[in-house]
This record gives sequence, C-alpha cells and structure tokens, in this order.
Amino acid sequence: MADTIFMIHGMWGGPWYWENYRRVFEGEGYRCVSTTLPYHDMDPRGVPDPRLGTTSLLDYAEALEQEVRQLGAKPILMGHSMGGLLAQILGARGLAKALVLLTPASPSGIVALTPSVIRSFWSVQTKWGFWRKPMRQTFGEAVYSMLHLLSENEQKETYDRFVYESGRAAFEIGYWLFDSRGASRVDESKVTCPVLVVAGAQDRITPASVVCRVARKYKAVSTYKKFENHAHWVVAEPRWQEVAEYVGGWLRPLRTAS
Repeated sequence: MADTIFMIHGMWGGPWYWENYRRVFEGEGYRCVSTTLPYHDMDPRGVPDPRLGTTSLLDYAEALEQEVRQLGAKPILMGHSMGGLLAQILGARGLAKALVLLTPASPSGIVALTPSVIRSFWSVQTKWGFWRKPMRQTFGEAVYSMLHLLSENEQKETYDRFVYESGRAAFEIGYWLFDSRGASRVDESKVTCPVLVVAGAQDRITPASVVCRVARKYKAVSTYKKFENHAHWVVAEPRWQEVAEYVGGWLRPLRTAS
C-alpha cells in the first residue's frame, strides 16, 4: 500500500494550491489527499458562512482528525502556513507517520508578532471584534506578506482564489497569551515522529526566525531547512520545485522504514 500524504492548506486557501506538489508526489508513487478546511468550500466572490468567524483551531483539528482516522494508516501530514500548525496539533495526537511543515505558523509559547507579521494583518487587526468575524487580507497585504515573489499576473490570479478565514483562528495564533482555551498549544513531548521544518528567508508572514524556533521546539526529532531564495508561498513561487525535491529526498528513507 502506498504511503499517503495528507495535505493541509493554510489561511484563505484550499486544496487547489497543492496542485504542484500533488503532481510531484503522485509521480513518486504517493497517494495524496488534499483536504478542505471547514467553511472554505465557498466562492471567493461570495459571502462567507458567518460560523467561520468563530471557528477555532480546535474545530479545524477535530474535523481533520476525523478525516485522518478514515485513511486506514498513519499518513505523512504536510501542512503549509496555518496548515503547518494544524499538522503539529495532529502530530501531538499521534496521528502522523511524519510531519512536513512548510513555512508553518507557530504554536503558543513562540512570539510571532514581528513588525512584518503585524503589517501583514494590519487591516484585520485594526477592526474591532476581528476575533469573531470572517476576515481576509487586502490584495496589497497578501502581496506584501506571501506573494511578493510571484509575477503580477500570478499575484492577482492567486489572490482571486483566496476565500475568507476565521478571525478566531487568527487570534488564537497571534494572541495565544490571551486565549483561555490554549487552542494553539502543542505538547512537543508527544510529537515523536520525524519532523521536517521548512523556512523561506524572504518570508514576511511566518518569518524564518520564527520558523526556526518551531524547529527547535521539536529538536529531538526535527530537521530544519531554510531556503534563501524563497518566501512564504513555497507551494507555487519561482523554483518551488527545489523545495518539493528536498522534501521528497527527506521523505525517501521513511518509505522503507515502515
């Protein structure tokens, strides 16, 4: 039976942005499953489900856990951005053969609000009550924070596919100190599978300095790799292939270790 890679998208995203990685890894014989987070299956030009605003990271994790348990065997959990944090949460629940964290959001205990991160979420954070409303970046913020290595046409095409995101989830990640539920908390002692943590030196929304601290959290089992010529959108920005190839090389020994 082929190993399964369960792909978890990040904020504002959907399974569509795994197209490049699916092509690569299915070509290598993996079974790839790209999930859709709750309330993200909407028309980007439409009105978001009002329940999205108060959807917690814990709600996302619960929905993902149900999907993962139906796969029949522990998958490789591959998460990008917020999806990388969700992969960490699931990994601490013993649900992964390995974790591949691509420019991941950080769990509680790691201060991630750098100036570039604050700028990335400025229009969101300056709206009172954002933590209970669906939210989305402006085009300028998306380009600044995630898409700045793409061409202008690619920036527009990608942004036009973004949907709304949970203000609650954003609050739980950025302001974890004030979250009484501790939704972004991950017990690193329970993450015992191999972990690959990928950072982009030009990333502004999950800066490499922050991603490096994520890798240190799992230092007993983690491998950290920083790509100097990459930013946040490692799934599709120029030379995305070199990141995918590195991930494939890191995963290869695990295919024969089961």
